[in-house]
Amino acid sequence: MSDMGTATQVHRGRWLENWAPLALGRATWAASPLLAAVWWGLVVLRSLLPAGLTLGLGSLVSAIADGRPAGGSLVLVGGSFALLSMLSPIHTQVGAILGDQTSGWLQSSLTAACSDPPGISHLERPGLADELTMGRDFDLGITGPPLSVALGFISAGMVELGGGIAQTIVLGTVLWWAPFVIGGAWLSTHWLLRESSVWSNRTDPEVMAEQRHADYAYRLAVEAQPAKELRVFGLGEWTVERFASRRRRLVDLQWKSMRLRQRSLWTVFAVLGVAHAMVLVPLVSSAINGHITLGHLVVGAQALLGASALAVGGFAWALEGAAQPILVVERLAARMAAEGALDTHASTGSAVGLPTASIRFEDVGFTYPSGGAPVYRHLNLTVPAGKSLAIVGRNGVGKTTLVKLLCRLYDPTSGAITIDGQDLKSLDVAAWRKRVSVVFQDFVRFELSLRRNVVLDGAAIDDAELGRILEIAGAGGLAQFDQPLSKAQPGGTDLSGGQWQRVALARALAAVHLGAGVVILDEPTAQLDVRGEAAIFERLLAATAGCTTILISHRFSTVRHADCIVVIEDGVVVEQGSHHELMAQAGRYKVMFDLQASRFNDDEHAADIDDMELVLEDAEVVE
Repeated sequence: MSDMGTATQVHRGRWLENWAPLALGRATWAASPLLAAVWWGLVVLRSLLPAGLTLGLGSLVSAIADGRPAGGSLVLVGGSFALLSMLSPIHTQVGAILGDQTSGWLQSSLTAACSDPPGISHLERPGLADELTMGRDFDLGITGPPLSVALGFISAGMVELGGGIAQTIVLGTVLWWAPFVIGGAWLSTHWLLRESSVWSNRTDPEVMAEQRHADYAYRLAVEAQPAKELRVFGLGEWTVERFASRRRRLVDLQWKSMRLRQRSLWTVFAVLGVAHAMVLVPLVSSAINGHITLGHLVVGAQALLGASALAVGGFAWALEGAAQPILVVERLAARMAAEGALDTHASTGSAVGLPTASIRFEDVGFTYPSGGAPVYRHLNLTVPAGKSLAIVGRNGVGKTTLVKLLCRLYDPTSGAITIDGQDLKSLDVAAWRKRVSVVFQDFVRFELSLRRNVVLDGAAIDDAELGRILEIAGAGGLAQFDQPLSKAQPGGTDLSGGQWQRVALARALAAVHLGAGVVILDEPTAQLDVRGEAAIFERLLAATAGCTTILISHRFSTVRHADCIVVIEDGVVVEQGSHHELMAQAGRYKVMFDLQASRFNDDEHAADIDDMELVLEDAEVVE
C-alpha cells in the first residue's frame, strides 16, 4: 500500500475515533454496559415510535374510509402514543444515572492516568496543564452541562434525528423517490449550518488559555487558602471581575465559532422550499387524481412533517460538549503514560538491604523534559552508606531535583546514579522506593487519622511503637491516634504548620521502622523554631543511626550535625567535608556559616536566623 493510502486510512481512522457519538458510546459502555444498552436501546425504540404512529394513523384512516374493522390500527396508534408519553421520563432518568456513572468512570480513568506512570514528568509538564484542567473539571458546568444533564439533551436530539430518518423511510412507501429529495435536503442543513451548533475550536490555545485563567480566578474565589489575603488586600472585586471577564471572553469565542451565517440560512430556506414543493405537489396531485388513497395521503403528509427532525438539532452542542472531555481523557491517558514513563525494561534487581557501601552520582546530567537550562551537567557526588550527608546551596541549584532523581521520579539525562555499584535503573522501582523514606519540602497533609498520616500504607505498628515514633519527632500529644487531622472530618482537629512538620518527620521514622534504609529530609524543620529543631534533629539522627541520611536545609544549626556536608553551585559540588573540615578550609561554607551565625544577637532571636538565601546573597557581597 502506498504511503498516501496509508496516511488516508490513518486520517479516516482518527476521524472515526474522534466522532462524537462513537466517543460517547465507548465511554458509556465502559462505565456501565447494562445501563448503556438500555439507554441506547431506548434511543432506537423512541426513534421508531413516531413512524409507527404515522403508519397507524394511515391504517386507521384507510380502515374507516373502506369500512373495515379498525381495532388493529387503534392498538398501533394507542400503543405508539402511550409509549411515546411513558418512555421519555424513563429515558431521562436512565440518562441521568448513566451520566453520573460515566462521569465517575472518566474521573477514575483520569486519576489512573495521573497516578499509574512511575515517573512524575507528566504532572509537571506545562503543556499538559490545560488539557488536564479540561479533563478534570468537565463536570463542573463551566465548559458545558454535566454529563447527567447533557445525556438528557443528547437522547432527545438523537431520538428526533432517528425519528426523522424513520419518517423519511415511511415517506418512501408513498413516493419511492421522496426520501432522497427530502432526506437529502434536510441532511444538507447539517453541512450548511455546521458552524451554528458545534464549538469546534474549544481546544485551541486561545480558548484553553482563557479557560485556564477563568479556572484560576474561580479557585481563588472559592478555596479557603487564598481567602485571607483576598480580604486583607481587598482583592475580592478584582478576583470576581477577573473571572467574569475571562468567562465573557470564552462566551465571545464560543459565539464567534458558532455564529450563524446569513448566506447559509438563505441557502437552507431555498433548498428546503424547493425540496418540499417537489414532494408536496405530486403527493397532493396524486391524492386528488385518485392515484393514492386517503390513508396514503395521511401517511405521506405526516411523514413529510416528521422528516423535519433531520434538521440541525439543538443537541449537537451537548453531544460535542459531552464527547470533548471523553476524547481529552483518552488522549491524556496515552500522553501521560508516555510522559511519565521510566526506563524499566531492566528494572528487576533486588533492592533488599541496599545500600551497604555508597550511593554515587556519576557524571550526572539532567534537564527537565519540559525544557529550560540543564539543572546538572556533570554532578559527581558520593553518599557513604550508613552516614549522614547534608547539602547546602542557593535556591534553584537543584537540591530538590537531586531528591527526585534519587527517588527515581525522573531518570538522569546522562550519567548514572549507582547503588553499591549497580545502576539505579537496574533495580525494581517499587522495591527501591520501599528502601527510601522522604520528608518532602511540600509534604502532603492527608485528611486521615494521625495513625494513618504516620503509617500511610496501613502497616501494623503497635501503639507503643507509634507513640515512641511520635515522641522522637516531637509530635507526641498532638491528637489521639485515630483522630482525623482535619476539622472537615467528624471529630477531627486542625494542626499548625510546625505540628504538621513533626507529623511528616514521624512518617519518615515509621518508614525506617518498616525497613527503609535511606532517609531523605528536604527542609525537614523549616517551620520549627531553632530550639525545637535542634532537639528533634538530634533525636532523629539517633533514631536513624545506621541509615543513609541525606539532609537538605537552609539552617546551619541543623546542617552542622551531619557527618559530611557538600556545597552545590551551578550544578556541581564545590566543597565537601565535615563541619570542622569546611570551617578549617575557610571557603564558601565558612563564609555562609559565619554570616548566619552573626545574625544571632541572643537566644531570643535565634528563631529568626534561618534564611539561607539571604546568607548566600550576603556571602556574594563579602567575596
